[in-house]
Amino acid sequence: MPLGLYISVPFCRTKCTFCNFASDVFSRAVFDRYIDRVRSDMERSREMASKADGIVHQPVDSIYLGGGTPTLLDSTQLERLFVTIRQNFDLQFNAEITVECAPGTLTPTVIDSLIRCGVNRVSLGAQSFINKESAAVGRLHNRDTIIDDTGRLRSAGISNINIDLIAGLPHQTAESWEESLSEVIASGVPHASVYMLEVDEESRLGREVIAGGTKYHAHFVPDDELTADMYEHACGRLNAAGIQQYEISNFAREGFESQHNLKYWTRQPYLGFGVDAHSMLLTSNDGVEAIRLANPDSLERFVAVSDAVLTPVSRQEALEEEFFLGLRLVRGVDLLDLAEKFGADAISGFSEVINDFVTDGLMERQGNFITLTPRGRLLSNEVFAGFIVVSVSNVS
Repeated sequence: MPLGLYISVPFCRTKCTFCNFASDVFSRAVFDRYIDRVRSDMERSREMASKADGIVHQPVDSIYLGGGTPTLLDSTQLERLFVTIRQNFDLQFNAEITVECAPGTLTPTVIDSLIRCGVNRVSLGAQSFINKESAAVGRLHNRDTIIDDTGRLRSAGISNINIDLIAGLPHQTAESWEESLSEVIASGVPHASVYMLEVDEESRLGREVIAGGTKYHAHFVPDDELTADMYEHACGRLNAAGIQQYEISNFAREGFESQHNLKYWTRQPYLGFGVDAHSMLLTSNDGVEAIRLANPDSLERFVAVSDAVLTPVSRQEALEEEFFLGLRLVRGVDLLDLAEKFGADAISGFSEVINDFVTDGLMERQGNFITLTPRGRLLSNEVFAGFIVVSVSNVS
């Protein structure tokens, strides 16, 4: 089973008000030190995995540089990362190599560097094509920047492009949302991601919305009902345009699904490097189904060579993950396949919760497959929690 690599680059030009990731604005003076630490971890990855009984001998067929804004790195730093990858891993010739980019950071020099590194897929964090909405959350680009970046990537030979949108931004309306969707469709990109704004204590905008304040344009955030309507409208518009939904937040033309992200949802092994990066590896320990590793979520602790936190995944936990990760996919979960992996008795322990969700209209069952309904996707966290709390005492 091929391995995926994720490299976190937590550096931003500015911190968006909605952002709840482990990224921020840092001095460029720390960039080289950070890259050196990531490269060192790559060189020691087999040794570290072996100590945790993890298996890392597979060939690599996907790489994903996320952030933050990886395109803030200079050409030398980017190329050092990829040289280290190729020196330490068996990178397949047709591997999917994705880099996240903030519109406006794709200078000719950066694009040339991406090409030299073998990058063949770019994810543009547009979030909106409406200038007022972008400015309200601290984005530094406008509509024309997104369109220009898309054109220049294609001219350079990178046509596998994703565009991110967020439903629920300040000042967003049903009309402005339709305008952003129309721009994505008109752009001809083969992949789009649509997220609903997360309102929580982990972002400045989220805290202000919860407090009922007006900073960061919080009083112009659409209500939950409108945000849900916009998400459902996006599903219909993109599907009708041939950009088919294949996961709760992801849509693609045929053959352009994100191969790296599919590893997460189908529990394939991957290694993560950098701040707040996670790994999931198969294990040589007969008593454990897999291991998960989590790096520190602060730059200071990571650069200080703090160790990753190791979490063994039991057979019961692996089965729960098969449900709540697999249900993210539109194709759903094959109960027959799970019964072959974990035993029919183990699957039967979930029969009641499955039936309850079907009765509530959050899930449907067709033959051996269970899938979320459109309403179930809106309430997916509630569904996933149902599979975590089920006690399965008879996992074989």
